[in-house]
Amino acid sequence: MKTALRWLLTVVMVAAGVNHFLVPEAYAATIPAWLPAPRALVAVSGVAEIAGGLGLIPAATRRAAAWGLIVLFAAVFPANVNMAIHHLP
Repeated sequence: MKTALRWLLTVVMVAAGVNHFLVPEAYAATIPAWLPAPRALVAVSGVAEIAGGLGLIPAATRRAAAWGLIVLFAAVFPANVNMAIHHLP
């Protein structure tokens, strides 16, 4: 079960990261106005999601990738709050 969930998270994170590059305007619209360079932040978070997802595959990088994803989730939290406050899709 643990292995299946890790692979599910890997696929979801890589897909979400790739999606940042397919529809960057959708992600940029969620970034609060007080943060600079929304498109750059979308690209950086997309790369971080892909790297974190792929990092979950080898045992040697799994722990670091998991902590990196935790930090990423905390870093993107302001965008999620901004989406909720402004009723963004």
